[in-house]
Amino acid sequence: MKFKNISYGYTAIKPYIYGTKIHCYRRNSSETEIHHQSPPTQSISTEKVFIPSTPSPGKFSNPTQVFLFLHSSFSIFTMLAAHRYTPFLYLKALTFLPTPKPYPLFHRYQLPTFSLPFCTNTSDSTSFAVSYLINNFGFSPQFASKLCSTYKVCFKTNQKPDSVVNFFRNHGFSDTQLCHIIIKEPRLLSCKPCKTLLPKFQFCLSKGASTSDIIKIVCKSPHFLYSSLENQIVPTYELVYRFLQSDNDIIACSIQNPALLSHRLVPHNIQFLIDNGVTHSNIAKLLRYWSPTFQTHHMLKLVEELKVLGFNPSKVTFGVALRAKTSVSKTLWKEKVDAFKKWGWSDEDIMKAFKKRPDSMLTSIDKVNLVMGFWVNQLGWDAMAIAKTPLILSLSLEKTIIPRALVVQYLLSKGLRNKSASLTYPFVVTEKRFLDRFIKHFENEASNMLKLYEDKLNLAYTRDKTCMS
Repeated sequence: MKFKNISYGYTAIKPYIYGTKIHCYRRNSSETEIHHQSPPTQSISTEKVFIPSTPSPGKFSNPTQVFLFLHSSFSIFTMLAAHRYTPFLYLKALTFLPTPKPYPLFHRYQLPTFSLPFCTNTSDSTSFAVSYLINNFGFSPQFASKLCSTYKVCFKTNQKPDSVVNFFRNHGFSDTQLCHIIIKEPRLLSCKPCKTLLPKFQFCLSKGASTSDIIKIVCKSPHFLYSSLENQIVPTYELVYRFLQSDNDIIACSIQNPALLSHRLVPHNIQFLIDNGVTHSNIAKLLRYWSPTFQTHHMLKLVEELKVLGFNPSKVTFGVALRAKTSVSKTLWKEKVDAFKKWGWSDEDIMKAFKKRPDSMLTSIDKVNLVMGFWVNQLGWDAMAIAKTPLILSLSLEKTIIPRALVVQYLLSKGLRNKSASLTYPFVVTEKRFLDRFIKHFENEASNMLKLYEDKLNLAYTRDKTCMS
């Protein structure tokens, strides 16, 4: 905003207070002006406050009346502020000057002078910033204006923004990457590169990050450069290092999740989990494979909820359950519950499955339907078998479930496997155990079953290669 300071003596302030109606016009519930003239046409609502007339300057008989008069004037401004009006004339400074000669009574006394800044709605610095974004990045006027107003971007010359742009270009950023960074964090244009940007680059380089690593981190999360190095990035880095014990691992995690070191909740949530008995290995695994878990605003609520469900913070399942709770929204959680219910699971069945295998709620709805559809519709088996062994949902349908299911079906059809035997056991054992126990064990049928099994596996891997190419 641009302010122009104008000082008013005693006589200058008189027209605004002596028996004058001060009109307060509220614009858009946020802007208010005080006028003694006609109201602006764009005003939405009008309220009037009448200030009673006071004696003219010549009728003051002593300094006490002067003080009372001035006190009442201040009260009017206080009253307006109390009713959530922001006067167009702001009281900025109060000094005492001798009264001019026409009023000799006050020649010995000092009366206040009001310094009243006039505020204009159009800021020169903001307008320059908008023009800069339009001319240098090709943004539309509307988009540039929105960026400046949202992030409060303002600068009066191109010195700072030009130095920022040159800094990025000198460090290997393309124009496309630079444009992307400014869209996400336009406030960087107002910074001093040597004080705000360079120290973060130097810190990352000192930890073994390459220039390309830094470019990846900054492009994904430009806020990293806007965070405090001393108060946020360094303390968080040191805390994370206690668990990962490797600069390379921290850099890799930062590339995967660039907000890891700059998000203010990460250190608080790590400490909260430590205080609640979550093991070092659990925290390390979450940091290494699912660090966004530490960015939730609801850590206290989630930890208490998991404890009520019976999850032990010292167990591996607690970390998986916490990941599921933080990564699956309430809406998606309900949709997954409905997907399981479609296959005959009750709420109790779903909760039991979640307690056994918390990653069951990380399975996509499409995969749930594919696995359950194959299990129930094609194999004709009971859906509740998977509810009791939810690990099956985490297995590959084409590389594990379908090939092994064909072997189990073959054994059942030949009477080589008891129909009352567990349907799920063959799917949860290791590859070696499966071959030994369910194929090689039956010497007469081993060659047929092995061919059947390997053909399906080869088909699955061939499809994978085709999709990749």
